[in-house]
Amino acid sequence: MSDDSKVNDNTPGDRVIEKKDSDELQSGYMSDALVVKQKLDSVSPSMCLAKWTQVSIHLTNGHTQSCYHPPVHKIPIKEVEANPSALHNTSYKKLQRKKMKEGERPSECQYCWNIEDAPGNHLSDRHYRSGEEWAVEMYDEIVNQPYDYDVKPRYVEVNFNHACQLSCSYCSPHISSSWNDEITKQGPYRMAEYEHNSLDWVKLAKLTPIRQDQPNPYRDAFWKWWPEIYPELRVFRMTGGEPLLDVNTFKVLDYVIEHPSPKLQIAITSNMSTKPELMDKFIKKSKIIADGKLIDHLALFASVDSVGKQAEYIRHGLNFDTFLKHVNRYLSEVNANSVSFINTFNVMSVTGLHGFVDMVLDLRSKHSHTFQRVWFDTPMLRYPGWQSVQILPERYQGIIEEVIRYMKKFPETRETRLRGIKDFEVAKLERVLAWMKLGVSPQVLEKERANFYFFFTEHDKRRGTNFLEAFPEMLDFWELCEAASKKFPRNY
Repeated sequence: MSDDSKVNDNTPGDRVIEKKDSDELQSGYMSDALVVKQKLDSVSPSMCLAKWTQVSIHLTNGHTQSCYHPPVHKIPIKEVEANPSALHNTSYKKLQRKKMKEGERPSECQYCWNIEDAPGNHLSDRHYRSGEEWAVEMYDEIVNQPYDYDVKPRYVEVNFNHACQLSCSYCSPHISSSWNDEITKQGPYRMAEYEHNSLDWVKLAKLTPIRQDQPNPYRDAFWKWWPEIYPELRVFRMTGGEPLLDVNTFKVLDYVIEHPSPKLQIAITSNMSTKPELMDKFIKKSKIIADGKLIDHLALFASVDSVGKQAEYIRHGLNFDTFLKHVNRYLSEVNANSVSFINTFNVMSVTGLHGFVDMVLDLRSKHSHTFQRVWFDTPMLRYPGWQSVQILPERYQGIIEEVIRYMKKFPETRETRLRGIKDFEVAKLERVLAWMKLGVSPQVLEKERANFYFFFTEHDKRRGTNFLEAFPEMLDFWELCEAASKKFPRNY
C-alpha cells in the first residue's frame, strides 16, 4: 500500500482505503481481491481458495459444491458414513483441487472463466472469494498441504430443508416445496424439445429431497461434524427453501447462544415472508445473539430481484410491502446486524434496476449510521437459460448502462460514508453488462426466447398472473419471444 493512502476498517466487513488525492473511497473488498490475484497466480493461473475454504452442502438430498457457482455433485454415501467431513471433502472435489494447483481450469468453474475471458480485464468471484479474510488466512496451509487432505472450511453454507412458501420463476421442485406441489398436481412445463422441472428429471438427477420424517444420513453427518468445525468457522450460512421454516435453523441459533464464538459471522438467506410468529421467534433469538455480542456479526441475506409488483411476479407468492416491512423491522430491532439484498440478476431484473438501487440508497440513509448495515449483490442467473439477460435485445444493455451512470453519481466518499454506492458494486454490475454483451449463438437465442414465451404463458395460466401487466415496458421482448415460439412446435 502506498504512503498516500490509509486504511479505515472500523466497520464490520466494510474496510475502505482513503486516498489523499481523491475524495472517493476504494473498498478494501476490491483491493483485497486485486492483492490475492497475485498470490493465486503465484500458484497457478486457475487457483481458487474457495475450492478449499468454502462449501455449500445440500443436506436435503446429499449434494455439495464449492463455491456456489459450480454444479452440485453427489456426496457418496459410503464416504460420508466413514468420514463426516466428506460433506465437503469428497473424492471428486479433491480432484478439482488437484487441477487448480496444476494450472488446469476445472470445467465446473466456467462461471468465472467466462468473466475473466470477457473483454475488460474483469475480476471474477475466484478473486473476490479468495480475497475474503476467512479464505486468505488459510492460504499457506492450502499451498503447503497435499491437494487431497481433509480441510476444515471457514465458510460453510447448509440447506437443511426444501420447505418454501414461494415458487420463484427460476427455482425448482427439489429446492422449493411450493414448486414440488405445483408440479405434482399440474405436471412439468412443456418447453421447446423438453419438459421443465419434471419430477422424473429430479429423480434421475438424484435430487429428490429426503422427507423430514425419514432418516437422513447427511443431516446426521452434519451434526457429527458440527462440533469439530464450529471453533474454526468464520462464516456459517443457512439457506433453503426458506430456513425460517426449519427447526434446524433455530437449533443452530440456540447452539450459538450456548457457545459464543467472537470471530464467527452467522448468515441466513430468507425471503422474509414467513408468518409473524416465526418472524417474532427469529428476531427474538437474533437480538439475544446481537445484544450479547456472542459472535462477530449477524447477517441477513434477503432474496429479491426487483421491486414492487415486478419483484412479486418473479418470486411468486411474495408480498413486497410485507417483505420491506420485515426488513425494516429487522434493521430497527436487532443491533449489530446487516441486511444484504441478493438480486439474482435475470431478464426481469433489468427494467426495475433503477428502483432497486433507490431502495438500497434509501435504506442506507435510514439505517447505516455507524457501520454499513445495507448491502446488495447482483450475481448473474445462468440457468435456466431462457431467463438469462443474454437473450435480451440490445436496448436493455442501455438500461443497465444508464443505471451504472446513475450509481456513479452517488459514490461512497468521506462525506457520504456508508450512504453511497461502493466501487465493487458498480464493478459487479459492469461485469454483468460485459457478460450480457457476449450474447449467445443465434440458434440458442431463438430457442431460449421461445422457451421464455412457453414458460411464462403457462406460468400466467397456472398462477393467474400476467407478464405484460407486470412488465408493460417489455412488450418488444415478449413479441420477439412469441415469434420465436412459432419455430419450435412442442410435438413430443
